[in-house]
Amino acid sequence: MICLESIHKSFGNNAVLQGINVTVEAGNSLVIIGGSGTGKSVMLKCILGLIPPDQGRILVDGQDAEHAERDAFLARFGMLFQGGALFDSLPVWQNVAFRLLRGALKRSPAEAREIAVEKLRRVGLSADVANKFPGELSGGMQKRVGLARAIAAEPEIIFFDEPTTGLDPIMAGVINDLIREIVVEMGATAMTITHDMSSVRAIADKVAMLHNGVIQWSGPISDIDQSGDPYLDQFIHGRAEGPIEAIR
Repeated sequence: MICLESIHKSFGNNAVLQGINVTVEAGNSLVIIGGSGTGKSVMLKCILGLIPPDQGRILVDGQDAEHAERDAFLARFGMLFQGGALFDSLPVWQNVAFRLLRGALKRSPAEAREIAVEKLRRVGLSADVANKFPGELSGGMQKRVGLARAIAAEPEIIFFDEPTTGLDPIMAGVINDLIREIVVEMGATAMTITHDMSSVRAIADKVAMLHNGVIQWSGPISDIDQSGDPYLDQFIHGRAEGPIEAIR
């Protein structure tokens, strides 16, 4: 479903991506791990066309992303943002139905609200939450609203950017379980960025580690503990000592 071929991206003298090669099969869940500032978010932005790569090619379902018709291309994606990115001035149902109230996917307000309430129920929130504002919700509830918005338009591909950041371990587990259930239920292709190894183990079919601008290691989640790669081993166990230099 997604194929990155030798993707390079620099910002001035800072070479962030230095030949990324990644393939995500349709219906699979790939989790990208790596230290802060290694280019994980830049990679997602390149796929979405928010940042043009300097070199290389990105294919989505066999189509060159650079030459795709923009609205139709983006309609295939859903995204759960790291900070929730909810609109404080809009009630919850309008946040969930944001894409359904405008553009190519536009529905009537009544239909959009009905879909929003259905998606809220899917993530474990009752219908009365629909008329509340984001500021009235806990962090965990806001994350669920963001997840409901990500799936509202039934996307084929869903990106999750640090889905459990700021959540306590129990709520993080709930969100991980929801993500896994929804991805399997929808048959969606998923890409996730996270530092949370519990998330990695809960939602990944395949893992790829980004380090020094390249994919240091990739493989099925079942191989992660016996990879034999010192960089991956240091990262997943959180060791200060190893080939990855910690900034002190």
